[in-house]
Amino acid sequence: MLSEDKVTHLSHVILQALKKSSSATVRSDDGRLLKHIKRVLAAELEAEAEIDRKVKAKLATYSRGIVEGSPEWDVLYRKTFEEETKKHAKG
Repeated sequence: MLSEDKVTHLSHVILQALKKSSSATVRSDDGRLLKHIKRVLAAELEAEAEIDRKVKAKLATYSRGIVEGSPEWDVLYRKTFEEETKKHAKG
């Protein structure tokens, strides 16, 4: 999880990128936009954390007892994480 300072920093970076972009028009004050960007970031980070919990729980049910951090676990984690992310995006 990211700290509040990091989320704030990212929010400012995103806002500056939006302001510089020729494909976006900023029509609100910075404070409101920063709050909205922070809410979106927080929601996405929470969704990612939830997917991480689901993936780890699923891998823990494997009868082979895959050791976390092993090359096999890493491959299965990435594959399962991608699958869960796709499910989350559809839902």
